[in-house]
Amino acid sequence: MQRPSDILGPDGPFATQLEGFAPRAPQQEMADAVFDALKSGQVLVAEAGTGTGKTLAYLVPALLSGLKVIVSTGTKNLQDQLFNKDLPLVRKALGLSVDVALLKGRANYLCRHRLDVALNEGLLFTRQQQVDLQKVRTWSGTTQSGDIAESRLAEDAAIWPIVTSTADNCLGGECPVLNQCHLVLARRRAQEADVVVVNHHLLFADLAMREEGFGELLPGANAFILDEAHQVPETASNFFGLTLTGNQLLELAHDTVAEDLKEAGDDRRVRDAAEALEKAARDLRLAFGTEQRRGGWHEVANSKVVNDGLAQLEASLVELCERLGPIAPRGKGLEGVERRARELLERLRLLTAPPPEQTIHWFETHTRSFSINHTPLEVARQLREQMEAQARAWIFTSATLAVGESFDHFMAQMGIETAQTHQWGSPFNFPHQALLYLPENLPLPTSPEHTRAVLDAALPLLTQSRGRAFLLFTSHRALREAAEELREKIDYPLLVQGDEPRGALLERFRALGNAVLLGTGSFWEGVDVRGEALSCVIIDKLPFASPGDPVLQARLEAMRRNGGNPFMEFQLPQAVITLKQGVGRLIRDVTDYGVLAICDRRLVDKPYGQIFLDALPPMTRTRRPEVIERFFRYHRGEIVKENT
Repeated sequence: MQRPSDILGPDGPFATQLEGFAPRAPQQEMADAVFDALKSGQVLVAEAGTGTGKTLAYLVPALLSGLKVIVSTGTKNLQDQLFNKDLPLVRKALGLSVDVALLKGRANYLCRHRLDVALNEGLLFTRQQQVDLQKVRTWSGTTQSGDIAESRLAEDAAIWPIVTSTADNCLGGECPVLNQCHLVLARRRAQEADVVVVNHHLLFADLAMREEGFGELLPGANAFILDEAHQVPETASNFFGLTLTGNQLLELAHDTVAEDLKEAGDDRRVRDAAEALEKAARDLRLAFGTEQRRGGWHEVANSKVVNDGLAQLEASLVELCERLGPIAPRGKGLEGVERRARELLERLRLLTAPPPEQTIHWFETHTRSFSINHTPLEVARQLREQMEAQARAWIFTSATLAVGESFDHFMAQMGIETAQTHQWGSPFNFPHQALLYLPENLPLPTSPEHTRAVLDAALPLLTQSRGRAFLLFTSHRALREAAEELREKIDYPLLVQGDEPRGALLERFRALGNAVLLGTGSFWEGVDVRGEALSCVIIDKLPFASPGDPVLQARLEAMRRNGGNPFMEFQLPQAVITLKQGVGRLIRDVTDYGVLAICDRRLVDKPYGQIFLDALPPMTRTRRPEVIERFFRYHRGEIVKENT
């Protein structure tokens, strides 16, 4: 059998069949390392810099291995790209008839039963929901997969939660249209496939269920490949805990009314109880305060208004259970909402009692909803047990896993004790393609004047780059302040996170060609803008996680109690990895060029600043604004190359 490196080499099928393909030594080396780990059932941790071509470097050996492989990605968009673009390309190049399948979480598939229920209660919806409901009805007659991404409706349309299911409201084997269930059919295809593409949320939802003895959502596999693996520890912690949300309660109230109208309809008492539950859930949201925040449970544990709200919520759930009990046998839908009511009541009681040891008890409020959470202090033990229970190959890869040359931080979070580790840098010519600018005379990041100083440094840059820039912030407050200032000060199109969905903003950014986009959080990673449309990335601060976050606070305190150094062992490595993600937005192709500005004096003033600088690609570095002008003029062909 040919080695993957040969297939990805100058005489391989990709060189002859794929236009623009160029053999890359790091890609070939990574492909062989993945293949060897798959065949030997080892754990491999591999960092592959932007431009390495890591997707082909793990897909080629996955298809060649002859094993049943689950490939997990960070987002549904990456899932779709892998399944619809990358896998067909690899199968064609290899000439293999490997069976592949795409599997998403249940909320991504149309539920025919819930669609039928919704059509029966259409007058209960808003005008827009009624319009969208008819569009879903039309689409439901033509779709083969039921994947809502195939429809023409936005994925955040308000109708989708009504016509898709959750683990709470799915009727399972009692569903009257089970034989037409899109999710069941998708799972069946996944069970029969050789390569299954999932996402981290689905993977860990299933692994968490398996821990309780219930989860067999994903088919058994010989190997797991996790791309964007830097997201895994945080994703995993969300599933090895317990959560109750306001939305779960509101959905239960809504579904109870719908099922009562469909199955019973002759007694107002169930609907009255459902409406009382809805009111109690909304009142509890207000009891937490009007602002959006995350906090430790101790912050509200002695609040009379919160405790009164919790008591009323519990009473309303008890009342709903009592009302549903006698009529539940009339229909499977009523049985389902009664079961959910009892489960949510039990969950509420668990989440308002003292938490188990090694568990973080916290809450979060959103604009209209809230969550109460028990989160494990660390998930390394659970992850290690899962990997040992699934004793087969585990491949973890990302462009950002290491701090310097060390994988210790990632491996500690994952509970990985021994693994093969490899690190391949980006093949891009960073000294030529990119310029790192560290502005002088900035105030400390804690200063109230810092954001204004960042904008003062950014404005000349935006003139030189002619727009075409990302401004990445570490807080929504700084983003809003910058947006207000820049609306009056730049002539380029200004796009601000929150004004439109993320995908729509990126489409407009690419199409405009000279826009300035302000983002935080999700814009630091998973964004691929190639060419001159993105020629400048400006980062306001080193991305240390908020010290006020209750989950982070608890984890840092536990490290202190155990004699550790939480800053050096956790906060700093995490910030380095996040910064590498943000920096990775700038250079996405061999022809790209651009300026990276990091507006944080700690890079120069603090000893740990060098750790950040050492983690960045080897860019030319300057503190002189005039060098930026020469850099852009040179790359635009306006001047002959100078020594910058």
